Amino acid sequence: MRKRPSPLGIQASACPCGSGVVYADCCGRFHKGLPAPTAEQLMRARYSAYVLYDNAFIAATWHVTTREAGMPIDRGVPTESGAPDIRWLGLDIRSHVASDDTASVEFVARYKQGGRADRLHEISRFVREAGLWWYIDGRFPKEEKQP
Repeated sequence: MRKRPSPLGIQASACPCGSGVVYADCCGRFHKGLPAPTAEQLMRARYSAYVLYDNAFIAATWHVTTREAGMPIDRGVPTESGAPDIRWLGLDIRSHVASDDTASVEFVARYKQGGRADRLHEISRFVREAGLWWYIDGRFPKEEKQP
């Protein structure tokens, strides 16, 4: 079983979200409670939370209207989403479109599970309420055929 990364051990390391900034100055701020100023920054922080198995952050940033029924904040995401055999390999933000109170972020997250490499391509929807961004849900676009 893989040892889960420690947020304390990566404070001075590059942020898992791929921004090029150290974790403490990037997603670490949001994991400690600072509100993300944009939906893209919340998306990056959620990705980093998956890398660090920070299920509490993932649940706490998921809008109550779409969070899995009965999922309390401190329980985190369903087991398969944070399974120890998943190793997240990188995040590519493809687009971020925002209005005053809604946004979408298209991304591709690469991961390895059970020795098999794969990728998650999602267009996530976000809403801002009382100045805070919340993850609503995501849809999975069909991949274009390669030439």
